[in-house]
Amino acid sequence: METVPLVLVHGWKSHPGIWRRLIEKVNLPPEKIWLFDYSGLYESTVFHIAGQLRSFLRKRRRLDGYTGQVDIVCHSMGGYVTRYYVEVLDRNKREEKVRQLIEIGVPNQGSSMAEIFNDPVHGPQVINVLSGEFVPPEYVPEKDINVQGLRVRSKETRELCNAGLRPDIRYRNILAANRTGDPAFFPSFEGKTWVLGHDETWRKTWLGDGVIPHYDSYLPGTEFDLIPADPGFLHAEPYHYCHIHLPKNPEVIRLIIRYINNPSVSSSETFPDRW
Repeated sequence: METVPLVLVHGWKSHPGIWRRLIEKVNLPPEKIWLFDYSGLYESTVFHIAGQLRSFLRKRRRLDGYTGQVDIVCHSMGGYVTRYYVEVLDRNKREEKVRQLIEIGVPNQGSSMAEIFNDPVHGPQVINVLSGEFVPPEYVPEKDINVQGLRVRSKETRELCNAGLRPDIRYRNILAANRTGDPAFFPSFEGKTWVLGHDETWRKTWLGDGVIPHYDSYLPGTEFDLIPADPGFLHAEPYHYCHIHLPKNPEVIRLIIRYINNPSVSSSETFPDRW
C-alpha cells in the first residue's frame, strides 16, 4: 500500500520549524512530509494564502507523481487557511483529495482573539498584555491583513460557514483546556481564554488554549480529543498546553501519530450538530 503523504501547515506568525518534534517522531520518509511555508505572506489575504497552498500541493503532486489522498495537520490560522482552500476554493471540483484534516487549536468559526484585537474597549489592553509574547511590539491590528480575515465577522468567515464541510474528508480536532484552573496555563489571561459569545458579549473561559476558545473551534458533528486527557499533566508543565506550544506538545504528537497510523480509529468525543 502506498504511503499517504503528510501535509503540515503552521499557524499565524509561525514557521515550518514548529513541526520539528512531530517530524522526528512520525515514521514517514522525508519525501512524504510536505511542509507548506507561508511565513512570508503576512501581508496577504486568506484567499491569497489558500491559493498558494493549492499551488504548493499541485506542485508536490506533480513532482512526486502522486494522485492519491493526503493527511493534513494544521495549527491555528493554518487550519483556517486549509479549510478555506478545500471548502471554498475547491468546493465544487474537489481537486484536493484529503483523507484526514487534523486541526490543532483552529478558529473554525472565526477567531475571537482576532476580533478582540479590533475591539475599541478591550483591544488595546489585550494587545499590550500580549506584546512581545504573541504579538510583535507596537502591533497595529488594522494593518494586519491576516488578522482581518480571521475575524469572527469577516467576509472569509462568512464564506467558510456558508460553504459547509466536505463529506469526503474526515475532520479531527485536538483541543486544549485549562482543566485545573491553573493561572500558569496562560499567565497573560490568568489561565483563561477570551471568547465572543452568541450574545456578542466578551467573557473569559477555561475552555480554551489561551488564544482559541472551544467555541471558535466548533465544527458540527466532527470528532475531537480534549487534552490533557489526564488533568494531572497540567500540574507539571501547564504552559505546554497553551496554544503557542501545542504543535510541540508530546500528547498532541502522540494523537497525530495515532490518527495517521490508524485512520479508522475514533477520536474520544464528537461535537454536537448544533452548538
